[in-house]
Amino acid sequence: MFEIKMPKLGESVEQATITKWFIKVGDTVEEDDNLLEIATDKVDSEIPSPVEGKVHKILFKENDLVPVGEVIAIINTGDEVSEETESDSQSAEEPEAKEHEKTVSNDSDININSSSTRFYSPLVKSIAKQENISQQELDSIEGTGKDGRVRKDDLLGFISRRGDKKTSSAHQVTNEPKSAPKEQKVNVSVSAGDEIIEMDRMRKLIAEHMVMSKQVSPHVTNMVEADVTALVKWREMMKETYQKKYKTKLTFMPLFTEAAARALRDFPMVNSSVNGDKIIVKGSVNIGIAVAKPDGNLIVPVIREADKLNIPGLASAINNLAEAARTNKLSPDDIQNGTFSITNFGTFRNVMGTPIISQPQVAILATGTIEKKPAVVETEHGDIIVPRHKMFLSLSYDHRIIDGALGGAFLRRVADYLEQFDANREV
Repeated sequence: MFEIKMPKLGESVEQATITKWFIKVGDTVEEDDNLLEIATDKVDSEIPSPVEGKVHKILFKENDLVPVGEVIAIINTGDEVSEETESDSQSAEEPEAKEHEKTVSNDSDININSSSTRFYSPLVKSIAKQENISQQELDSIEGTGKDGRVRKDDLLGFISRRGDKKTSSAHQVTNEPKSAPKEQKVNVSVSAGDEIIEMDRMRKLIAEHMVMSKQVSPHVTNMVEADVTALVKWREMMKETYQKKYKTKLTFMPLFTEAAARALRDFPMVNSSVNGDKIIVKGSVNIGIAVAKPDGNLIVPVIREADKLNIPGLASAINNLAEAARTNKLSPDDIQNGTFSITNFGTFRNVMGTPIISQPQVAILATGTIEKKPAVVETEHGDIIVPRHKMFLSLSYDHRIIDGALGGAFLRRVADYLEQFDANREV
């Protein structure tokens, strides 16, 4: 018998939801056949079978929230069934009760004993202990998970609204001040002819994260217009050669990313995070690139050590991650540990925008569409009006640690790198 366990999907992920089983008891599976689809707060993944055999037992149902490392299925590989495995199989007939029983058995270690049959995951109870949340407070929290289950974000939101000044070193996500307003629910009337669309799981997560970011960080946005004529002409001249040499498209995003990475090295405070009253300046420049998926949702895969990559390296990384995002093939590690983000409004012919910071980062750059405009150019014979390629750059930043001088200087440096692009460089 072989036990299939819930895999660890990233450094900070402690549990995952089973969204779909591709198998049923009695099915024969081959090695690498997809067994199930799971979802976390960050990414969806399909889990393949590491062995071949016959499905002996499925221990959890679809939509169950399962801790990392928990046995979720048993595959009969032809070996004899051990007494321990048989015992596990029999006790797994009621997975919800089994999971609850296991959690309650650990309550004495973390001083959380629910006064009802309400289930709390090990992660939620651990945070509750560290933040000194009483049982009465925990039971009062309105959960957004399945059957009203309290999720990590529900508990962190409660902690923020409560104004608890004590921060958790292991689970610090939000630094919302005590005076921050509580989340307000707006009642919307429905009229004849209106269409009601239920948010999917990803859209709900995006909504929660965006609201949290605005509550946590006081956003300020600066804008600058850059003359990128040299960059545009270089790309136009090199894109066919580049395609033949590297077998991938040369878009503007690698050029924008290179400029941002260089500026982050010049202004390391923009490449940081806030943890309570401490500033953590990141040692690596890991840039997230926002990608719109076919279902309309957004995901931000991360290019690690972006400041150490050349244009071909950045182009390959961006194109590969974008394709993986659109085909739902990103791994959990592909979206972890970003230190700065870029979103390209120009993809949709938008001139500029004011993006929301992706927590726990402190800044995000938006690139607008490139347009040909008349511009005044100084020459030795006087000013002349000529056509130039122009674009707007906008930077939203966390005003807790980035003031207008730093934000403006950083954004101007990005524009300078783009304007001073070497039109004679080789690919």
